[in-house]
Order: sequence, then C-alpha cells, then structure tokens
Amino acid sequence: MKNHSNKIIFSFCLVSFFAIIAFDSIAQKKTIQQPATIVNTGFQDRTYWSSLLYKIVYPVVHNMAEGTLQKNMPLEKGPNYGLNVTKVTYMEAVGRTLVGLAPWLSLPTDSTAEGKLRIELQGAILKGLPNIVNPNHPDFLNFRTEQQPIVDAAFIAQAFLRAPAQLWDPLDSVTKKRLIAEFKSLRTRKAFYNNWLLFSGITEAFLLKIGEQADPLRIDIAYRKMKEWYVGDGYYKDGDLFAMDYYNAFVIHSMMVDMTAIMLEKQMVSKKEYDEALNRMVRFAELQERMISPEGTYPVIGRSLTYRVAAFQTLAQVSLMEKLPKKIIPAQVRCAMTKMMHNLFDIKGTFSNDGWLQLGLAGHQPEIADTYTSTGSLYLCTTGFLALGLPADNIFWTGPTTDWTSKKAWSGQPVLKDYKVEY
Repeated sequence: MKNHSNKIIFSFCLVSFFAIIAFDSIAQKKTIQQPATIVNTGFQDRTYWSSLLYKIVYPVVHNMAEGTLQKNMPLEKGPNYGLNVTKVTYMEAVGRTLVGLAPWLSLPTDSTAEGKLRIELQGAILKGLPNIVNPNHPDFLNFRTEQQPIVDAAFIAQAFLRAPAQLWDPLDSVTKKRLIAEFKSLRTRKAFYNNWLLFSGITEAFLLKIGEQADPLRIDIAYRKMKEWYVGDGYYKDGDLFAMDYYNAFVIHSMMVDMTAIMLEKQMVSKKEYDEALNRMVRFAELQERMISPEGTYPVIGRSLTYRVAAFQTLAQVSLMEKLPKKIIPAQVRCAMTKMMHNLFDIKGTFSNDGWLQLGLAGHQPEIADTYTSTGSLYLCTTGFLALGLPADNIFWTGPTTDWTSKKAWSGQPVLKDYKVEY
C-alpha cells in the first residue's frame, strides 16, 4: 500500500513538472508574439497636449465669450469649504485658465489645426475680458472684497506679462482702465505672510511694466522675504516654516522669477540677483524631473493636490525658457510629462459630463480637496502646459522619444548622479 502511494505521488509530481514547463513555454510564445509597444513621436505628444489643454479650458473660455460663466460654471466645493464661493471661484477660473494658456497663445498665428485652436481661444478671451470688469455685466468679477482675489488677480496679471501682444495690447482703452483700477483696488487688503506676498508683488510688477503707478514696497517686500525664506538646493520655505508640498512649483519659483525679471528691467535688482533666482528655479526643475516615477506618477504629498499637473509648473517653465540643465534632454521632459498627463487626465471622472474639471487628482476624488478648493481653483493645472509656448519645430518637440531619469535608473540604464547646489 505504501509503495502504491509513493507511485501515485511520483506520477502527480511528474505530470505537474511537465505541465509547468508546457505553461511556461506557452507564456513565452505569447510574450514573443505580442506586438511591439507603440512609441509616440513628438508631433503626437504635442497634438495630445494641445487638444487636452483645449479640452480643459474650453468651458471657461467659451462661457467667458458668451457672458455665461457665472450662469453655467458648477460650484463643486471641497469638504468643509470655508470661502464665499460665489465671490471668488469665478475669478479663480479666469485667472488660472489664462496664466497657463498665455505662452501657447503667444505663438505666431498659423493655419494649422493647432493654430486655429489658438486663434479661436484668443478671440473668445478678448471677447470675454471686457465683461469681467464691467459692473453692469452678469460676469463682472469681484476684485474688491474677500482675500482670495489677491491671488487670482495676480494670475490674470501674470498672464498679461506672459502674452502681452495677444491678451493685453488688443484690449480697448476702457477695459484696460477698468482692469488697472481693479488691480489697484487690491491694496485695501494685506497678503498673508507666505507665498501670497508674491501675488501682491507680481500684480504691482505688471503695473510697473505698463507704466502705471505701482507700489514698489509690495514688490520689494515680496522679493526680500522670499530670499530670506530660501533654504537651499532649490527650495524656498512658504513663510516662516518649511512645508513639504508643491507650492514651490504652484507659485513661488514662477512668480519670483517673473517678478524679478521686471525688477531687473526697472533697475530694482542687479543681474546677479536675477540670475540667483533663475538658477534656483533651474535647480528645482532638475529635481522635479527626477521626481517623476518610471510610470509617470509623483508623490501624493501636501495640500492642493487637485491642481494636478500644476505641481510641475517649474519644470514646464524652465523648459519653455530653454534653461534646462545640459544633462537633461528636453525630449525626456516631454515624454515624462506626457505620461503624467495621461495618468492625470485620461481617468474617468476627471471631467464632468459637461466638460468641467472635477475635484480630484486622478479622476473624481472630492475627499482630497482642501477647504479653499472649488471648481475654479482646479484650472491652475493649465500651468503644467507652459512648454506649448515653444514652437512645434523646437527640439523639445522634435527630439526622439527618450526615457526620463527615474525610468532610466529603475531599468538598469546608465544615469547621472545628483548633487546639491550651493546657490
């Protein structure tokens, strides 16, 4: 009986062994027979970026043009939302849409499919901007009460700085005067003592740029406090305490460099001081490129995660300025950010049935929103698309598909070491 049992066990093991070999062989054949991965070209990536950005901004821009923004925009709010939503969310949508769109709109007009999108969006924006400062229009925006307009008026001002010939110069004189008056009305409120100082600073810098009476003290305080809050290796504190979040990208580096450029032009700082701010921004962008995982994701840390790809505005802006470190190939940034955008925006629930952005990071996740986050807040994601301001024949777009740093590192490819910087 014992020998019989052993024979049965041996036979079972033998059958299992050959079954495993056969299964492995079939699996290998299936693997070999799978089609090769389709590799997108830079042209395809650019087409995806431009069509996606158009999809994101269309509801805001279209309703601006039609004078129906406040009528049609949904008012989704984060848990325990603490602001007066109807007083702030519409300006959030306008300012945050324009500030990311501006570099793309600043490209020369052309008759390509993409060029036609730009012409359409620019025309709609120029039609809608007079409405937001017309007291008799339903889309008149609130600049004069609440704290939040300090933030989003600054994004409007920064958009004018990024595309003056397309967004500011064509406006009629009445609209310009009204916008200037609204920007100056913000002086009745004090910015919080953190990254908000830069909002006051960039708005006043815009006024300085166009020859209007500006408050140089607000500009100078923003500049000096940010220098004081620099902690090293490309990072600023957000006020007296350091915060491990994405505000260096959402606001700080971008506005610091754009503001300091105007200060340099007006001889308020030296070239050395401007270069210092720029070099710190470049270092932070270098770190950002390394933060994108091989799968095109990034750490889910800190507040304001619903701003999505705006968390990489610095990397996008340094790419736009063509200031990437030599060890970073522009195409690897393009490929990394394209993969990231697919992960963020191709997920069901990111957009409502009517095309508006919904609260969340990847899809509809209202629980991740902050107490100050509403529908209008979400449109800061446009700042992740700044590299669209580079023409289609730029190496950023024409370079061949290239793996980014973490993808190289985690697949055994050669990768350069990283070191802190001393500036």
